[in-house]
Order: sequence, then structure tokens, then C-alpha cells
Amino acid sequence: MTPYNSSLNASHTYDAIVIGSGITGGWAAKELCERGLKTLVLEKGRMVKHIEDYTTANKDAWDEPFRGQISHEAIQEQNVQARSGYINAFSKQFFANDLDNPYQEVQRFDWFRGNQVGGRSITWGRHTYRWSDLDFEANAKEGIAIDWPIRYKDIAPWYSYVEKFIGVAGEKRNLPHLPDGDFLKPFDMNCIEKHFAESVENGFKSRPVIMGRVAHLTETKPWHTALGRGTCQNRNRCGRGCPFGAYFSSNAATLPAANNTGLLTIRPFSIVHSIILDKHSNKATGVRILDAETKTMTEVFAKIVFVCASTLATTQILLHSSSDRFPQGLGNASGVLGHNLMDHHHNVGAMASYDGLKDAYYKGRKPVSLFIPKYVNLNEQTKQAQFKRGFNYQAGDAIRASWNRGVNELGVGAHFKDNLLVPGEWSMSMMAFGEVLPYHENKVTLHPTLTDKWGIPQLVIDAGFKENEWNMRKKMKDDAAEMFEKAGFKNIKAFDNPTALGNSIHEMGTARMGKDPKTSVLNEHNQIHGIPNVFVTDGACMVSSNSVNPSLTYMALTVRAVDFAVNELKKNNL
Repeated sequence: MTPYNSSLNASHTYDAIVIGSGITGGWAAKELCERGLKTLVLEKGRMVKHIEDYTTANKDAWDEPFRGQISHEAIQEQNVQARSGYINAFSKQFFANDLDNPYQEVQRFDWFRGNQVGGRSITWGRHTYRWSDLDFEANAKEGIAIDWPIRYKDIAPWYSYVEKFIGVAGEKRNLPHLPDGDFLKPFDMNCIEKHFAESVENGFKSRPVIMGRVAHLTETKPWHTALGRGTCQNRNRCGRGCPFGAYFSSNAATLPAANNTGLLTIRPFSIVHSIILDKHSNKATGVRILDAETKTMTEVFAKIVFVCASTLATTQILLHSSSDRFPQGLGNASGVLGHNLMDHHHNVGAMASYDGLKDAYYKGRKPVSLFIPKYVNLNEQTKQAQFKRGFNYQAGDAIRASWNRGVNELGVGAHFKDNLLVPGEWSMSMMAFGEVLPYHENKVTLHPTLTDKWGIPQLVIDAGFKENEWNMRKKMKDDAAEMFEKAGFKNIKAFDNPTALGNSIHEMGTARMGKDPKTSVLNEHNQIHGIPNVFVTDGACMVSSNSVNPSLTYMALTVRAVDFAVNELKKNNL
């Protein structure tokens, strides 16, 4: 692959600027470049080159001190990133330094950030699901927040476009509330998972159990191999970067595709200070950037700007881009910029053991779990009196205990060691993800005096779960235990370990789409109301949260918005 161009041209002028290089930024770059626009991608953090910079991808536990446990010194630098246990010595390089990137919490909020080329596309969970009209219409039907300005038919072709390019392993089940997509062959269930699925589907007719739909290549198409991508090796080391390009990331797919056009410039270590608004034309003319290393301010210019920095970083940029016309932040005539912050709530479910099938085993460590789609509040028959919306189950895997069970067993001698070479007991866990409603009071603002080391005002986050989410969790826990019992599992232990908002790493909202400029920041094309050449297509644009992972919807909205923007540019409307 041709090395990325990272030098600004002499005029600092481009056809398009993309802020952020993660899942949506990578897609914006690909689509803009392939449509013939010279595109500058601004990335706050360092360059990460596919394969070359995945320095821990092939290491084993014993190759790192303390078997990969994060050091005390690293915890000091990455307290927020580490406090929930998501990172270790093999993955910490892909998460932000919290000392350099501080923020203020009125209520605890776990803000996970990946400040590097590729962003969190290197570390995302890769579950990939379409939304349905049940989700796009829910706010309007229930009188909550505002209505989405689009419906499933508006985004369906873009879902297909994205799925074909990224590669999504999954099975079709013809569920109206979980639309099928363009899938590669699914991963296989092991014998216990098949037993569980059959038992649950026989015992609960409204609860299909499927393999999760994930952006991993189980087979390759010509456009995958053209980019050097290969099939998943079932190593389960995804959070370190995949040297096979088996899972979708900006680094493995969209950025190389953009680079192949010869029209891409990526500038790392570029901290966006603000977006420049021309008060006469009411259009953005470009972006002010601070060099992260020299702190030198530079202005770059373009006809259109795509803001894809990730939900909260995007909103921080918009809030800081104030002007005479928008004293409360760019495009914030409605006053809702920063409000309606959402995530999912999880860490609730059950675990259990199974006595049978001890003569069976499995091969590999597949990167996906079982998935039980939402089955409550779909219609009048499934309506719940205690809460609105619903939840799904994922993170459900059946495994056999391995040699490491000896850590917690008393024993000595040859018999003890030989026994550790024999597969242990079967066990299975299941965790639910629930929808969080869009509450106006869940918000972010800029701190009036505290800044980071580059002089950018720190974000203040004040958001938490409310009664609807707490009521939902009881059913999430009880139903998990009930399904294990139906399937004949033993030692069933239901759990509910609440975490802070942000911990699901699905933060969204704060610059929502809408039909009315008085109640929203963006229109149906992801344009800022009143500023036609600025588009926001990452999680900030979301109006509600559904219960499924949102990244596929972000990607589809991005390519849809680029298509609109380029067509409008050709008509001289931007």
C-alpha cells in the first residue's frame, strides 16, 4: 500500500475536510475520495499503520511482564480507560492518556477514547445490526424526545452498501424488528450453544437465539482481497489490531481504499480547535487546528466539512466553535446541542454450568457470542407495564474450563497436573444490553475555566440512568436465569452489577437529527441546520439509542450523507 500523505499542501485548501479517522471518519474519507474530492482527514492522535503498528498482535501472555496485566504506572495515565477492566498491556496503546485528555464528571461517566488513526475502529466490539422502523418510530409513538427525520426505507440501501464492503458474518432469520442484511456465512455454535438455542426457542417461541452478526470475514470477496484482507483466524486477539484485516477497521479497509485514489491526506497530531464560519455566507470555510506537538495554530480550508470525531469529541468541537451568530456553539440555535446523551446499560444477566456433553469439545476462539434479539415491547402482546423499549442478550458463550482452573484448585503432584490437561466443566454466561432513553437533562457542557494542555475547554459530563432503565434490569436478569433453567443448566447465578453511563462504549446523542431546527441540531441529511456545508455523522447525530450496537447505523448514515453532499456540491448548492 502506498504510504499515506500527511503533509498539508501549500494553499491549505481541499475539497473536503473530515474531522476524525475512526469508523465514520474512515467511511467519509473513502466515499469523498472515491467521488473525486481531494480530502484532508484530521486526526487528534498518532499515526497507526495497519499491521506494522499492531505491535502486540502476536504476543502470548508470557511475553509481557505480569502476564499482560496493566502496570501501576500505566493506570495512573489511563485511570478512566482502565477502571472498568477493558484494557491490558496488550491493548492500552489504543486508548487515550487520561492525564493529557481530562474531563469533569458531575456523575461518573466512563469516556473511552482512541486518539489515533483508526480511532476506536481498532478496538470496537464489531457487533453489527440494522435498526427497524420499530426503532425509528418509537419516539414519535411514545411521545418521547423528538421524532427521527428518517425511516428504515431511507437507510436500508445504505445498510446494504456498507455491509457488503465491510463483510458481516451472520444468518438470516426474517425478523421484522431485526432486519436481515447482506451477510457472509455465520460463525458456528458449539454443541452447548446449539443445545441452549434449541431449548430456548422450543420453550419461548418469541425468543430466537442466533449467532451474533459481526463485522468479521468468514469468507472473502474480491474487494476484500484487493485491500489485503483475509478471513478470521479465531484467535480472539482483536483488541490488539488484526494483522489479517479480518475484522473491519478504518486502518484495514476504508482508509486504504481512500488512499488508493491518490486524493487522501491524513494529518495526525492535529487537534481541532474550532470550525471557521463565514458570517456573510453562513457557511463553514474551514477548520482551525493545533499541532499536538508544537501547539502551532493552522487554518485549513474546504468546501465541505464532515465532523466525525466521535460523539462527545464532536460535540466538544461544536460547542467550542462559537461565533456572533452561534454564541452557544456552532449550529446551536435550538439550545439542544450537548443534551440527550445516551449509551446502553449492561452488566446484567446470568451464568450457569451444564453437566452433559462431556465427550464434546470445540476448536478456536470465535470472536462472537450468541445473540437473542429484543422480544419485549414489540407489540401489544409483548408490552411491558414497568418500562418502555427493550433489551437484547449478547456476550453469551459456552466454554469448557481449561488448565487455568488450577489457579483456584488445591492440588499437587502428577495426578493434579494430568487432570489439568483434561477439559473441565461446561459453563455459559449471558449478558443483556438495554436501551437508554434520550433525557434532556443528560448533558455535556464546556467548563468555564478548566482546559487541557492545548487550551481546549474541558468537557463536563452530567448524565446517568433513570427509573426506566432500573426497572428494565430486573427483567433482564430474571429472564436470563429463566432461560438457563429451561435449558437444563445447573448452578444458575443471576447478576446485576450496574456500571456508569458510558461503560457500554456506545455513547450517542448530543447533536441530534430532527425535522424542526427549533428542537434539533441536524436535518435528515445530517447537515447542521442553517450551515449547509457542515455534516455530523457519528454517534452525536442519534435521536434514540435502540438496544443494539449502533456502529452500522453510523456508517450507513455517513455514506448516505456523503452521497447527498457530493450531489449538492455538483449543483453548486454548497
